[in-house]
Amino acid sequence: MKNEDPTGRTGARGVRRIGALVCAAGLLAGSAAFGDATAPAHAESGASPEATPLRRETPRSTMEGYLSASRAGDFERAAAYLDTSRIAARGARPADAARQLKVVLDRKLWVDLDALSDDATGRLDDGLPQDIERVGSVASAQGNVEVRLVRRALPDGSRIWLVDPMLVARVEALYAEHGYGWLGEILPEPLLAVRVLELALWQWLGLMLLLVLASTLGYVVTWLVLRIVMRALRQLRGAASRLQAQIVAGPARLIVSVLIFYAGCLTLALPLPAQQNLAAACRALVLVGAGWLALRVVDVLAGYAQDRLAERTETVADTVVPMGRRISKAFVLAIAGVAIVDNLGFNVAGLLAGLGVGGLAVALAAQKTLENLFGGFTLIADRPVTVGQFCRVGDHVGTVEDIGLRSTRIRTLDRTLVTVPNAEISTTRIENFAVRDKMRLYAVLQVGYDTSPDQMRYLLVELRKMLYAHPKTLPDPCRVRFVNLGAYSLDLEIFVFIDTRDWNDFMAVREDIYLRVMDIVSASGASFAYPSQTLYLGRDEGRNATRTQEAEAEVRRLRDAGALPLPEFPAEQIEQIDDSLEYPPPGSALARG
Repeated sequence: MKNEDPTGRTGARGVRRIGALVCAAGLLAGSAAFGDATAPAHAESGASPEATPLRRETPRSTMEGYLSASRAGDFERAAAYLDTSRIAARGARPADAARQLKVVLDRKLWVDLDALSDDATGRLDDGLPQDIERVGSVASAQGNVEVRLVRRALPDGSRIWLVDPMLVARVEALYAEHGYGWLGEILPEPLLAVRVLELALWQWLGLMLLLVLASTLGYVVTWLVLRIVMRALRQLRGAASRLQAQIVAGPARLIVSVLIFYAGCLTLALPLPAQQNLAAACRALVLVGAGWLALRVVDVLAGYAQDRLAERTETVADTVVPMGRRISKAFVLAIAGVAIVDNLGFNVAGLLAGLGVGGLAVALAAQKTLENLFGGFTLIADRPVTVGQFCRVGDHVGTVEDIGLRSTRIRTLDRTLVTVPNAEISTTRIENFAVRDKMRLYAVLQVGYDTSPDQMRYLLVELRKMLYAHPKTLPDPCRVRFVNLGAYSLDLEIFVFIDTRDWNDFMAVREDIYLRVMDIVSASGASFAYPSQTLYLGRDEGRNATRTQEAEAEVRRLRDAGALPLPEFPAEQIEQIDDSLEYPPPGSALARG
């Protein structure tokens, strides 16, 4: 017989430890089963101890009978499975020896009944004498003590298996080392005898009291430590650092409380399975607290990085930092999940191997998700657009609000929110309006065919002069050209860049230039053309002869003086009239005082 933990099977151990987590959480509410004293097995059927036969023919039946009677609190019956020949001489009570042995086995040896022989002759291949069967060993200060069964002959000739008398003789010393200690001497008998789920009633009460005490001490210790830390940080970075210290209070309080609870459990003399399961539950909770703390740290670091990048006016802060935060949190959750599953006793290597085998199927099923994920990485690496920028993506025009792992959200001009998959964005044309260094003004001015050539020259000169002189236009390039003899109009093309990146400012400048264009056309005596046919039934005023003569006279004067600025304005004249107009125009509320 080998001293093996029956929880060595991976699946069973994991299930038991999951159960331990549930039990640990249930301690807060207590257990209604405390009042249900576990009755002896033979009492349930109404039979007396004498009427229930003792099954001691095989090693397994002997240990099973002893453990069943002990769990039922019937130590008189349990003593029948012990060879008490060595303690009878000194007047010791067999029932006390049976109870003490059960406590020692619970603390130091979990008996695997399935590993014991169910043959009357016992196991013959264990290297021991034929009438001796090994159950396991108990560690003590004097060395390991073997737990064995011996085969004895009864007067009627039958042979039974009993617990080794040498072990029974040493039970009192083992109990003194591994038993309840002084608590076993002062606690009332019901608190020791009544058991629920292999734990004595006093142990359940101790666990509940310890849970409350650990929670209180965890809160107090964490509060004191954080108070000292925040006082130190007050001189370093002020409120921001104190807030960051406060963020970690929750996970730190959980970790400290669990550690205090586990340390207290070591004083309750819990059975071996309870020790193992509670240790696994406490480790899992510590891992949960560590993962929680790591997630909080990720938030703090991400906020710090975003603030630093914002101070340096890095637009990447609004895109890279949020996605980096999500990826870091996903990584932390994955690591914490694997650690918790491994702690619960599951074969993590087998699970990962299974994921590797099914990886191809998962990849095929999640093809679109992976495509969007890599599209998000492309958007971050290439940065054609960042959060807060105004852009056109395909048919969508609006401001980018978020770039996630799967999709990008755009707030349109109608204030609707459009969600576009990253894979689509990475393969479509993106027009980013936010990165313009200047804005173009382009217009086609159409005047009537009754405009004379000198009037047209007047328009070309005055329009160019106005554009060169405007303080919000850029002189290179700045064009006003007679470009077309249309079906019903003479076309002049106006092309100039406005020195602004703001759309509202651009609209104000464009409005001012269009008004000045109308003034120049009116001053030239020309008129705008209309895409229509007009049947004149009477005489109209026609062209303004006075203004026509004035415009033609001005052109003749410039021509005679050799100063007609066609086809280009001389550079010195551009420099002379540069920024000579008033903008905003006189009369505007924004006009210069």
